[in-house]
Amino acid sequence: MESSAINIAIVVVYLLAMLAFGWWGKSRTKNNSDFLVAGRRLGPFLYTGTMAAVVLGGASTVGGVGLGYKFGISGMWLVVAIGSGVLLLSLLFAGTIQRLKIYTVSQMLSLRYGSRATQTSGIVMLAYTLMLCATSTGAYATIFVVLFDWERWLAIAVGGAIVLVYSTIGGMWSITLADQVQFIIKTVGIFFLMLPFVMNAAGGMDGIRSRLEDSFFQIDGIGTQTIITYFVVYTLGLLIGQDIWQRVFTAKTPTVARWGGATAGVYCILYGIAGALIGLAARVALPDIDVANLGKDVVYAEVATHILPVGIGGLVMAAAVAAMMSTASGALIAAATVARADVVPFVASWFGKTINTDDSENPEHDVKANRYWVLGLGVVAVLISMAAQDVVVALTIAYDILVGGLLVAILGGLVWKRGTGIAAAWSMAVGSVLTLALLILFAVGIIPSADGVYANEPIYYGLAASFIAYVVISLLTPPTDPAVREAWDKRVAGAVSEELPPEAHPVSSHK
Repeated sequence: MESSAINIAIVVVYLLAMLAFGWWGKSRTKNNSDFLVAGRRLGPFLYTGTMAAVVLGGASTVGGVGLGYKFGISGMWLVVAIGSGVLLLSLLFAGTIQRLKIYTVSQMLSLRYGSRATQTSGIVMLAYTLMLCATSTGAYATIFVVLFDWERWLAIAVGGAIVLVYSTIGGMWSITLADQVQFIIKTVGIFFLMLPFVMNAAGGMDGIRSRLEDSFFQIDGIGTQTIITYFVVYTLGLLIGQDIWQRVFTAKTPTVARWGGATAGVYCILYGIAGALIGLAARVALPDIDVANLGKDVVYAEVATHILPVGIGGLVMAAAVAAMMSTASGALIAAATVARADVVPFVASWFGKTINTDDSENPEHDVKANRYWVLGLGVVAVLISMAAQDVVVALTIAYDILVGGLLVAILGGLVWKRGTGIAAAWSMAVGSVLTLALLILFAVGIIPSADGVYANEPIYYGLAASFIAYVVISLLTPPTDPAVREAWDKRVAGAVSEELPPEAHPVSSHK
């Protein structure tokens, strides 16, 4: 009982610290740029920490250990795919993205193509970030249910309130400062506490090898098809997600964005290997965990409570909460940014109205408006998490449409000068509609599949159709308006120092 109380106390102290960082971040938040992208002032240390924190959520931390327990060393591939996405984004595109001085992915599409049709991407991005926030909220609530013996709704409400408070008060600055603590806690908890303790309990690698089958040490033990799926969904998804791009926008320079992000990517890969090794060792130290009935995610908590000493177990539980909260807060501010800057003006245009959501001439009002959006969407995410029994289904659909529908238009705009706005719009429409249609057919069983809505085929076919539409229509339509192309090239070259206002979506005069 006493040991449980100590572990609970450590988690409570961590949660109170998150609220304190919210107030600290508030003192740094003076305008729109500070609230949404931390003033674009993050140096290497802060940037690396916040990038690693936002991508390493509950699936990477708790899920990664569970995969290691179930499949052995090959359980690392989920997190390795995530780290690879960060690495590729940073080395190939982060410098360009940082120089654009924008706030959303949809703004990049408007800048590059000069077409309003590409603004539909904002709706998909809002659904993706909101579902990601709701999923993470439900995930850390499960920790509170175990620790405090609360009802699920109460755990979601309390945990959600904490994330809401520090995210709403200081925006990206508060989230960045909180991320640093979360990054340190996760690093210490996984690499310096959990890994050595559980390896020692299992008798080291020699003890593990002598007691487990060879399949646990096969690099592809989880299945080649599963590994491919991880890279298609997570690596490609990370290349274009608003939550990840918004962290790139916070970098002080293109060099920080490139190499700080690359460092975070390497860190993620090492994190995945460590998680798989922890799960592998736990298979020997705690062989009787009922994974079949309780699920693989229970392994993390079992290790924390049965192998680690009093106090250290609490810190490791705090590391799990930190992983989930960092993802939830990052997704929340991304959702609020997209909703205010992209979705509201775009939807208003359907009715012939023009809504300017920017109030940059009055920075205090602008920040206050952003706070309302974060608070409002945060409440929505909490309610979704409470009401939905399986938010993961909604997140899967949003993720599939994100990759199957938007990837080609976004990356095509960054790497192919001949790509046109009409082609981008059609590729998004074709890819999104086909992906969604196939998801429905798989979900209701019209197309037989054991995976149902989690089937991989919708993404593959959606991506292929989107790519074909983009290339063919680009070659059949006139090149992008020279004025739009010139404005884009100047920003890519870093010749434009002014930020593009959050609500701005440049449109070609020829449209």
